[in-house]
Amino acid sequence: MALFPALAAFLSYQGDKYMAPEKAGELEESMREMKHVAQTARKEFQQLAQAFHRFQPHLDMHRTSQWMNQAQIARPHFWTYFQAEGAVSEPMFALRLYGDQRAYGISVEVSFVERKKDEQSLAKQNQVLQVAVTDSLYYMVQENGESRRVAGTEANRALLLEQLAQDKIRKVLVKVDVDLTEAASIEAVLSQLGEAFATLQPYYQATRMPLDD
Repeated sequence: MALFPALAAFLSYQGDKYMAPEKAGELEESMREMKHVAQTARKEFQQLAQAFHRFQPHLDMHRTSQWMNQAQIARPHFWTYFQAEGAVSEPMFALRLYGDQRAYGISVEVSFVERKKDEQSLAKQNQVLQVAVTDSLYYMVQENGESRRVAGTEANRALLLEQLAQDKIRKVLVKVDVDLTEAASIEAVLSQLGEAFATLQPYYQATRMPLDD
């Protein structure tokens, strides 16, 4: 049995349109089911984030993302930001659900909230590329409005630094994945999340460094 059954179930709704059940006609029951699964999944994610927070009480835990966007499209890939020092516009840690029903998990990342960014947010975020690559991490690179995964190697880091200097890429996140598909216990998941958090500390600290004039 899956350790996070509601998360796994809700992943199948990715991109589906939600309508209020009382306005959905013959889809009323399926909309009620979708809402129930979504709310249960969001609660599951919240509980995991809260459990993680208990091991990192110095961080300020932000609210978990909603289960649908303003267009009422389902978005099961929940996230929660964890803020340490600095303003809300600056890079911070986040937990983010990824994958589909076949293979899913939680990524720990250093990133910033786009809607809270200021004129220095991107420059601070991209300083993660100043730190040598550590095993198990990868980059998520935004280019022309699209995001792509790039393996964490020194060759790729050098290439991304070059592309950043040429304004070919906009943003670089650094991430570590924790698989949930075959997770045996909450304790094991929390231990792996803690290890991922520790791995990303130097990259987060790089975003604290003064920017070059």
